[in-house]
Amino acid sequence: MSAARKPAKSRVKKTKRYWSARVTRESDALDLKKGVFALNDPRRIALSLKHSAEQSHRRKAEPYRSALSMLTFYINRAGKNLPAARKRILMRAKVELRTLFNKPPQRRAASRA
Repeated sequence: MSAARKPAKSRVKKTKRYWSARVTRESDALDLKKGVFALNDPRRIALSLKHSAEQSHRRKAEPYRSALSMLTFYINRAGKNLPAARKRILMRAKVELRTLFNKPPQRRAASRA
C-alpha cells in the first residue's frame, strides 16, 4: 500500500528580481533620472541627485541626506560587482555632492600606527 502521490506542480520560470533595483526605481525618497548611476561625470551624477532630492516632496530627510543615501545605497548594493573605475567615479560624486550642498570637507580618521 503506497501513499498516493500528488501530481507535480507545474513550475513557472520566474525572472530574477532584485529588491535593490526596485528600491532604486520606486524609492519614496527620490525620483531618479534613468541611468543616473551610469553617467561617467561625477559632477553630472551629483547634479542629477541634487535636483532629484530638491524636487522630491516624499523624502523624509533634507535633500543632501537623501541624495547621499541613495548614492551610498547604490555603491553598497553593487558590492564586489562594481568595477574599480566605476566606484572611483561614484566616490567622486559623493565629494561633488558635498560641494554642491556647501558641506565642509569630510575629515579622514587618523591612521593607526
